[in-house]
Amino acid sequence: MSLDRSVRWRGLDPATIEHCHVISTERDTRIRGAIITPTYGLFYRIKLDDTEHVRTVKLERTDGKVLELFSDGAGNWSDDRAEPLSALKGCIDIDIWPTPLTNSLPIWRSQWTIGTPQRFTMAWIDGDEMTVRRDEQIYTQLDATHFRYQSADFERDIEVDADRLVVTYPGLFERVD
Repeated sequence: MSLDRSVRWRGLDPATIEHCHVISTERDTRIRGAIITPTYGLFYRIKLDDTEHVRTVKLERTDGKVLELFSDGAGNWSDDRAEPLSALKGCIDIDIWPTPLTNSLPIWRSQWTIGTPQRFTMAWIDGDEMTVRRDEQIYTQLDATHFRYQSADFERDIEVDADRLVVTYPGLFERVD
C-alpha cells in the first residue's frame, strides 16, 4: 500500500471532529490523528510494519492522560514500562474509540472474498477511559465499497473509499473532507 493522505471525520454520537494523516510506504505505515470531543481532545499515533501489523500506538489526551502500547506484530503486547499485557495475546489489530480510522487496519491487512466473514481479535482502546481490552470482531466484505462490521450485539455496514478509509459509518461517523 502506498498512501499519503489526510482525512477528516465528523462524529455523530457523540459530536466530534477528527483530522487524520496516513503515510504508507513499502517500509511502514504511520498514522497521526487528532480528535476533539465534547469533554477532551485526543491525539493518537499508530505505526504499522511493512505487513500492516500494528507495532506501536500512543494516545495522549489534553487532560494529561497517556496510553502507550507496543506489539511484536505477532499478537504479543506490552505497555510503556515493557510489562507484558497477557490479556491482549493474539490481538494483531487495534480499534480506538472514538475514531473510524482503525476500522481500516484489518481491512488493509487482509485478503477479501465478497460475502465471506473474517474474525479478528482486537486490542480495543477506549479513549474516554484510556483503557484497553480484548474484543472479538467480524468483518464481511459486501461489495467493493462496503464492509459489515459486527461486535457482540453491535452491527453496521460501513462504506469505504478506494483507499479503504471510512466514508460513512451509519449513526457514528461521516467523512467531511
